Order: sequence, then structure tokens, then C-alpha cells
Amino acid sequence: MLRRPERDEYAAYFDYYMGLVPEGELQTILTQQGERIVALVSSLAPEQVDYRYAPGKWTVKEVLGHLIDAERIMSYRLLRIARGDQTPLVGFDENAFVENGCFQLRDLSDLLEEYKAVRASTIAQVRGISPEAWLRTGLANGNKLSARTLAYVIAGHEAHHTSILIERYFG
Repeated sequence: MLRRPERDEYAAYFDYYMGLVPEGELQTILTQQGERIVALVSSLAPEQVDYRYAPGKWTVKEVLGHLIDAERIMSYRLLRIARGDQTPLVGFDENAFVENGCFQLRDLSDLLEEYKAVRASTIAQVRGISPEAWLRTGLANGNKLSARTLAYVIAGHEAHHTSILIERYFG
């Protein structure tokens, strides 16, 4: 079982995400999260997926696109660090990614299929990392972090956006 990262494996910025991940087997948590987000978003009417709770905020489609993009980037960082690559990894501008992702032009079913594929890939990646590789560290966006931190960040980031969807879009 993958253990939660120790506090010295990541910058304080990630405390919030770590706190959102429940105790338990991470693969199970990732699987359950994926099922939950698909069920939540799939149940929406077409006009609901284009809803913005405030001007300048993302639509449900854009939140889903952001989850896809962020998970891909975090999984890539996880791969690089787990494999021992010490090249510093740069950050990304999430707003530019959403703006240039054209998620509003895509069918929800297409976005959901992509989301499911990315999540399945992440779970397979997590399953295949060796125990010693989880403890390797690297630099991402100027922050030192371990491979297992990135796996937990993926889960915490998803939990964060699921809460926002429930509170501000579905509430």
C-alpha cells in the first residue's frame, strides 16, 4: 500500500491537497473519485454543463477539461521523478490551458471519455511504480516533491474541484 507522503517531501503549498485525500489505498481512492466525477457530470442537462457560477469562472466542461490537463501534467511529473530524472520541471498556466483547450466546443461525452482514459492511465501508472521509486524527489514549479506526493496531489486536486462542482454548480 502506498503511504501518504511525509511533510518533508513537499512544499507547504501542497498541504491543502494532502488534507483532502482520505485515508486508504490510493488506487481505490482514485478509482472512486473517477466514478464519482463521471456520475456527477453525466447526470447534468446540456445547459448545466455550460453554466458559470460567476463571470469569469469556468463552466463544468472547462472544469472537466482542467482536471484532464492537470492530471496529465501531474502524471508526467510523477513519471519523470519516479524514474529518477532530476531535470527541474516547469509550471503551467491553468487559465491559459483552459482558454486554449476549447472545451466548450466539445461534446460532454467526448470529454468524459477522455477523462476516463486519463484516470485509467494514472491508476495503471500508480500500480506500476516500485516502492523505492515513490520516495524519489525532484523539482516541479520550483518546489521539491516526491513521486508519491504527486500521486496524492492528483487525488487532492480532484477532491478540491469535486467540492467546488458540488457547492457552486450543483448546489
